[in-house]
Amino acid sequence: MRIRNSYQLFLVSILFITSSAYAQNDTISYYENTMEEVLQSSDEDKSVNYDDEIIELREKLTQPVNINTVNKEQLRQFPFLSDLQIENILAYLYIHGEMKSIYELQLIKEMDWQTIRYLSPFICAEPIVKKNSFPSFSELWKKGKREVMTRLDVPFYRREGYKDKYLGPPYYHSLRYTYQFHDRLFAGFSADKDPGEPFFARCNRKGYDAYSFYLMIHDIGRVKSLAIGDYRLSFGQGLVVSNNMLLGKSTYTSTMNVRTNVIRKHSSTDEINFFRGIAASFLLTKRLLLSAFLSYRKMDGTIKGDSLTSIYESGLHRSEKEADKRGAFGLFFTGANINYVGNNIQVGATAVYYQFNHPYLPTYQEYNKYSLRGSNFYNFSTDYSYRRHRISFAGEVALGRHGVAMLNRLQYSLSTGYNLLLFHRYYAHNYWAYFAHSFGDGSSVQNENGWFVAADIVPLRKVALFAAVDLISFPWWKYRISRPSQSADILFRCTYLPVYKVKIDFNYRYRQKDRDVTGSKGEDTRTTYQHSFRGRLNYNINSNLNLQTIADYRMFRQHGFNGNYGYQVTQSINYSIKKLPIGVGLQGSYFRTDNYDTRVYISERNLLYSFYIPSYQGTGLRLSLRVQYNINNSWLIIAHCGQTRYYNQNSIGSGDDKIEGNKKADLQLQLRMKF
Repeated sequence: MRIRNSYQLFLVSILFITSSAYAQNDTISYYENTMEEVLQSSDEDKSVNYDDEIIELREKLTQPVNINTVNKEQLRQFPFLSDLQIENILAYLYIHGEMKSIYELQLIKEMDWQTIRYLSPFICAEPIVKKNSFPSFSELWKKGKREVMTRLDVPFYRREGYKDKYLGPPYYHSLRYTYQFHDRLFAGFSADKDPGEPFFARCNRKGYDAYSFYLMIHDIGRVKSLAIGDYRLSFGQGLVVSNNMLLGKSTYTSTMNVRTNVIRKHSSTDEINFFRGIAASFLLTKRLLLSAFLSYRKMDGTIKGDSLTSIYESGLHRSEKEADKRGAFGLFFTGANINYVGNNIQVGATAVYYQFNHPYLPTYQEYNKYSLRGSNFYNFSTDYSYRRHRISFAGEVALGRHGVAMLNRLQYSLSTGYNLLLFHRYYAHNYWAYFAHSFGDGSSVQNENGWFVAADIVPLRKVALFAAVDLISFPWWKYRISRPSQSADILFRCTYLPVYKVKIDFNYRYRQKDRDVTGSKGEDTRTTYQHSFRGRLNYNINSNLNLQTIADYRMFRQHGFNGNYGYQVTQSINYSIKKLPIGVGLQGSYFRTDNYDTRVYISERNLLYSFYIPSYQGTGLRLSLRVQYNINNSWLIIAHCGQTRYYNQNSIGSGDDKIEGNKKADLQLQLRMKF
């Protein structure tokens, strides 16, 4: 029998309403913490751009999904929802009909307090309105939402390269336009130039250094999705192709849930992680979806003779040497995916083919002996998932020109708030998949065999715990490891909410892995030990004032050598003056580390649709101020300035990026107009 009388609903509302005001802050913090942990999970110092993920997060927050019309595919986009929770939400709607309020989430079986706080900002409860066919041009023009945004970064320092190498001014500038009609139509373009790149001059006579365009349409008859221009793909578990940058190892099980077979728009200024061409998904039957895609891009690299010897992924074209790498080779990519979704089962298959117009022959090193080489490549895979009651199983098996890769995940929900997770992945040392991105210890799906066991539990209403152990072996050499090796990784997180306004997190991580002794040229490889501690206190004093304190402590030691240490303390204050309306954020960080191995990461909120997570080493102080002024419903201005001062050095950086002096200050300005 349905609980619907006003008294019962009132009681549920009282339990939930006090926390809903802070739920959006919790959700944003959840994504920030996730991105920060995934970034730090790999020792390979590879740049990761989260702008597309941030943009999608903001869009979901400003366009909540109507819970009464939601389907399984939409719910699967929220990584913090388990398969069982998704089924229970849909079952509740089927049995009881429309929700009158999102407070009813507490009445759904298996929905714990933490998941509700994460989900509530993304949904609303509204009466069901029949969806019409694709809107007319007049309706698109009148009801569509448009946004123009521009950004300017001004550095108050001068790098060594500006003396005689860099071709342009030291400013960063970007321009972005977006159009959105509900969840049916998206269009836009972006353009940007990095510091040091010329603007309407020399190698950039057409203006900006990089341009991007996209058109994304959903639900036109049997056409589920259609992308023209720049887009992203994710299929299966990511062993063949995935542009999902949130996949990785962390203390959040959401980074390990890969269950979307989607074509998504590429709307950020990221110059690397996207495809350019056309992609579409077609409903062959109610349960069978076919996706096909075609892409061709000019990419940066180094050509020697007729061979491509390296792929250049920084996107920077500041000097003549960097500009010569621009568009050096072409990459053709095509493929298809077919996916069947039943009540409790899903089966899919992916096939891709890609070709370099120059043979790719990277400089030979023993550790990259089995890396990608040649001109023509292909990958095939089968992915699958099955759920029965509280047990869910998912995986993928992939093949290429050489080697095999497989990943399998088993999850068991003992009861509400009690989940066990088991991962096994085997990535052969000679498996090649240039576009793969999945769960693992490194940044590539190759040369890794591991078992990952985790428990994610909510033993008390105010306490959530996560613990995991990852045991890994590497059959072949890796960068800075001149022999087959092994690794162990232990992760722990405790979240405590003494009251709705206060949240306390404690994280611990232990890593043990082999590494060549510096200067030994690979002849001496020893085990390294690393301990990382983090405490975080988040206090929402009221709806206008938020305080956050973060402290990190890191220890690193290689067998036979003395240990190194590092720590940092960060305090941030965010205050909103709603009558003006102005928001002010102040953050200060003090850090002290012995070397690069004990470096610390300090996240910093700066501008819309961007997330700043720099690493620091040495001894210093970082201060930043962020001011946001909402002039009206259409105009928004943000100014962010910061300064880093080092106490143990007289210069910052090296080579062309070297800055004389121990201070580094910068200013960022952003203007947004909505109409």
